[in-house]
Amino acid sequence: MGRLPVLETERLILRPAAPGLAKYTLAFYRKNAAALQPVEPTFPDDFLTLGFQRSMLRDERAAATQGRSLRYWAFLKDDPQCTAGCAALNNIVWGAMRSCAIAYKIDIDLRKQGYGSELVNAMVELAFRGLGLHRVQADVMPRNLPSLALAQRCGFHEEGRSPSYIQVNGVWEEHIHMVRLNEKD
Repeated sequence: MGRLPVLETERLILRPAAPGLAKYTLAFYRKNAAALQPVEPTFPDDFLTLGFQRSMLRDERAAATQGRSLRYWAFLKDDPQCTAGCAALNNIVWGAMRSCAIAYKIDIDLRKQGYGSELVNAMVELAFRGLGLHRVQADVMPRNLPSLALAQRCGFHEEGRSPSYIQVNGVWEEHIHMVRLNEKD
C-alpha cells in the first residue's frame, strides 16, 4: 500500500500508525491499561515503555505497507494532543474473500459520547471505499456489552459464536462474530 491518508470525522482526526506517535500511544495505554486489561491479550512486561510503543508502531507501519493490516490513532479535533483511541483493520484477506477483522479502543473518559461510532464508521468506510473490501468482522466477548453495543450502532449484526476463540489474559474466551457487509459491492 502506498502512503496512507489522514482521515477526519466530525470531531476526530485519524492518523495512520507511525513511530512518531509513540508518546501519544504510550500515554493512551498508561491511562487506559486498567480498563483495557479485562478485554485485551496480556501485555508484554515492557509494553508500557516508549521503546516498545515505537517498535510496535514500526511493525504496524510495515504491516500496512504489506497490505496485511491498518491501524489508525484518533485525536480530538478540538484538542489534537488528546488521544481518543485507535482502531485497526487486521488480518486483511485479498482475492475472492476481501475481508478483515476490526478492533477498536476508546479512551475511558470519552466513552458513551459517540467517539467510538465515529471512529468505527470511519474505519469501515476506509475498508469498503478505500480498500474495496466486502466484509468487516468484529469479534467481541459476550460480556463486553459496551463493545457489542458499539458494533450494533455501527451496523454490524451477529453472525455466530465461537467458543475458546481468542486468548484474553491467558484464558480462551468465547467471541460473538459481528459482521458488516459492503452493501454497495
